[in-house]
Amino acid sequence: MKNQQPQRLESLDVLRGFDLFMLVGLETAIHQLASAVDTPSFHSFMWCFTHVDWEGFSPWDLVMPLFMFMSGITIPFALSRYKHTNNQTSVYRRILKRVILLWIFGMMCQGNLLGLDPNRIYFYSNTLQAIAMGYLIASLLYLHTRIRTQIIVAAGLLLGFWGAMEWITVQGYGGGNYTPDGNLAEWIDREVLGRFRDGASMMNGEVVFADWYRYTWILSSLNFGVTVLTGTFAGYILKDKEWMPKRKLTYLLAIGAAMVAIGWIWGIWHPVIKKLWTSSMTLVSSGYCFLLMALFYYLIDYKGWKKYSGWLKVYGMNSIVAYMLTMCVNFSCIGHSLLHGLQPYMGEYYSVVLTLSNVGIIYFILWELYKRKLFLRV
Repeated sequence: MKNQQPQRLESLDVLRGFDLFMLVGLETAIHQLASAVDTPSFHSFMWCFTHVDWEGFSPWDLVMPLFMFMSGITIPFALSRYKHTNNQTSVYRRILKRVILLWIFGMMCQGNLLGLDPNRIYFYSNTLQAIAMGYLIASLLYLHTRIRTQIIVAAGLLLGFWGAMEWITVQGYGGGNYTPDGNLAEWIDREVLGRFRDGASMMNGEVVFADWYRYTWILSSLNFGVTVLTGTFAGYILKDKEWMPKRKLTYLLAIGAAMVAIGWIWGIWHPVIKKLWTSSMTLVSSGYCFLLMALFYYLIDYKGWKKYSGWLKVYGMNSIVAYMLTMCVNFSCIGHSLLHGLQPYMGEYYSVVLTLSNVGIIYFILWELYKRKLFLRV
């Protein structure tokens, strides 16, 4: 008799793979192609693969929230057996290990550790660290509170961030100021992180902050927690064995549409700004994540269209490896060693070929790991 294993939510693996493919595969190649083609129409199309400078939201701004949202979906599946046990020491160790590893990996991806330069170490500056903070908040709430309390806390965090940005004024920052140089979250990061903030440097004994760096992290952590929590709420829906698939789809679609609408309406007063991770942006992005999850659940788990999605699972089931390889290792030297003879004939397109070779090598590594069922679990 075969050992019955819990069925995986394949749509989640495929959606995670889609997100990682966009991030580590398509995005790098498409930017090189845009540079080579260099036409107004192609540059207009590149809006889809470019972060909005400040206010607003582009499709590319969804990549990071989706990554975080999906980490929340896994919480009810991975931690439910620990929820009602008396001894939760093992799950605390598991959560702490995940948070620490993600934090270290985030510093490696920014080059802060691998550079071996103490003057270039920045403490809180990467997607993986945002996931770590959001996961810490969401997992502890999941273990110790009911879903109703989690919803109330999520709403409180959204309102708390909004209230702080609107009504707290310190040294000329805040008080409803949402400009890059005058918002409260910017002041908090500068004061708390100081030289250890990304882009900061020491000049004549003083900390100088780079004009080009406007991402905020400390106050924004409140809404990182909400982003992962919204994924946890989707996980509740998807895990419920008593709900029929159509009911799950209805809830995912309805919640997603409502969050998008509320987020954009709120954005009239509280701007949608990804670099600050504002509360309105949190609702808008999480709403889109709900809708994407509904689409992939419908196609993969409900309709069973799995034949052509396996290649995305190669990315999705080793997402951290894919991200780390892309951010930390450049394999284009291999492509150049093998293909340098094409350079005189390809002109500007040679850089596209090198980028595609880098993407291909990373995919080959992931494919070999996938075939051998070797998956990095953080």
